[in-house]
Amino acid sequence: MNIEIPVMADVTAKGQQPEYLFWVGCAGAFDDRYKKVSRAFTKILHNLNVSYAVLGKEETCTGDPARRAGNEMLYQMQALTNIGTFTRYNVKKIITICPHCYNIFKNDYPDLGGNYEVINYTQFLQAFIENGTLKITSDKFAEKSITFHDPCYLGRANGEYTAPRKVLEAIPSTKVEMKRNKSFALCCGAGGGQMFKEAEKGNKEVFIERTEDVLATGANIIATSCPFCMVMLTDGLKYKNKEEEIFNYDIAELIVMAMGW
Repeated sequence: MNIEIPVMADVTAKGQQPEYLFWVGCAGAFDDRYKKVSRAFTKILHNLNVSYAVLGKEETCTGDPARRAGNEMLYQMQALTNIGTFTRYNVKKIITICPHCYNIFKNDYPDLGGNYEVINYTQFLQAFIENGTLKITSDKFAEKSITFHDPCYLGRANGEYTAPRKVLEAIPSTKVEMKRNKSFALCCGAGGGQMFKEAEKGNKEVFIERTEDVLATGANIIATSCPFCMVMLTDGLKYKNKEEEIFNYDIAELIVMAMGW
C-alpha cells in the first residue's frame, strides 16, 4: 500500500489544520527496523481516516538523550527550537510512538512553556478499539502466545500499563505475563542514556536478564512499544539463539498484520 504522508508545511500552506502532529522520532525516522513501525502506524492512521501530519525535515531530536546524559544546555536549545516549530504550526495534540518522546513532551516541555495534549500511540489505539472504530476479527495470531514488555518511560515514568494491554487484548491470541511486569517490570537496559554507553559492571547485562524473563513465559511473540526495548530484546533473542523461534513485534505491527493492511 502506497500512502502519501501529509507534511505539516504542505498541509498548512493549503490553509488546513491537522488535528494531530505525528512525532516520528529519531528511531522511527532513521533506524531501519523501527522505520517499519513508523510505516505500520501511518497505515493505521490512514485506515482510520485520522487528520494528522508529520514535520518531515523540520523534525529534530526532542533533546531527551542530551538531558538524560546531563547536557542541560543542549536539551533546552533543542526543546525551545521544537516549541517554536510547534507554535508556528499551532500544534495542540502530539502523538508519539516512542515512550521517551512521550515522556519529555508531557513532563519536561511544560517547564519551558510547551504545553500540549501528548498521546502515546497505544492510548490512541485503545480509544479507537473501545469506541468500536477499530475491530480485529482476524485469527492470524489465534494460535500464538504473546507477552508484553513494559517500557520504563511509559510504565514506571507515566503509570501507563493499561493501554498497551487493552490493545493486545483486542488481538485474538493467548496473552501471558512475565513474572516481573507493570511497575515491577525489569528495564530493557537501554533507557536513561544507557543505550549510548558501555554496560555497567556486573555479572550479567540487563537485556539478557530481561530476555530470560521472556523465555520463561514460553511465548511465541514478545510485543514491545518502544524502539529502545525493541533493540535490546531483539539482541537478547539473538544472544540466546532464539531469534528464529520467538519474534519481537511492535504493537502497531501486530495490529497491521492482524488487519491485513
